[in-house]
Order: sequence, then C-alpha cells, then structure tokens
Amino acid sequence: MRNEMELVMDAISTNEGLARVAVAAFVAPLNPTLEELADVKTAVSEAVTNAIIHGYGNVWGYSKHRNLVPPGAERKEGKVTLRCKLEEGILTVEVLDKGVGIEDISKAMEPLYTSKPELDRSGMGFSFMEAFMDDLQVESKPGEGTRITMKKKLACGPWIGREE
Repeated sequence: MRNEMELVMDAISTNEGLARVAVAAFVAPLNPTLEELADVKTAVSEAVTNAIIHGYGNVWGYSKHRNLVPPGAERKEGKVTLRCKLEEGILTVEVLDKGVGIEDISKAMEPLYTSKPELDRSGMGFSFMEAFMDDLQVESKPGEGTRITMKKKLACGPWIGREE
C-alpha cells in the first residue's frame, strides 16, 4: 500500500495541533500501536513548532501568556508544509519552512540548546524527534528555510498488502 498527503498551513501556533491530528488520521488505517501513534505525533509536533518559532519567529502562543497577543505583536507571514508518505509500512514525514534557516545544524541539534530561552523552550525538540522516529535528517540554508525528514517503520508494516 502506498499513500501520500500534503498539508500547507500558516505558521501560527494553533496549526501545530492540526499537524498532529492530520498525521494521526493519515496513519490510522494501518492500525498503529498507541505508542507508535504518540511517537509520531510528538515528533511532528516538535518539527512544526520549530518551524513556527525558529523559522518564522512567530513566538506568541508559545509564551507563558499563551492567549495574550502583546500589543503591536507582529505575525510574520509564512507557511509550514507537512508531507507524509506511507510505503511498505514505513512512514516518511517531511516538515518544510521557508523561514530564516539554521546557521549551525549541529549546534541546533545539541540536547538542551535553544535559541529562544526567553520562551522557556527546553531545547529538546531535535532530541525528541531522534528518539521517537527511526531516522532524522535536517537540511537547512540560512535565509532559505529548513527541511526535516523523519522516518518510522510501523509494526503493522509486514502485514500490509499480504494476501490471506
């Protein structure tokens, strides 16, 4: 079985939840375990949140005062693209932005490193993505954006497409 989807959304905090639900609905027909589903949703959440906060700088909605938009707050225009592909029981997820890009990918991927400490960010986004998915690739160019590609082999994979 092969299936693909693409979702393009505004780079705003409320769309992080949309991305989680969309990827969960996309893999649901394969009947993943609850653990697999939670892992994928968490990894997608981290990738989309990074694109919104770090790629575009749309930080309101992620601060201590989540529901308060500061007077004069600027929402930077931008889109986050979520692409998912299922093939032979392997889920591939891409999260793309055309934001500021990452200057030093190795530094950004260090556990506990954050460029937004004022938002009480833990600096564990990439660590969670690596822990919950089987493969993680990060490509980025300053001024051009970032592409995060994650893969996960689902336990249901060996039974996909098998004739009874």
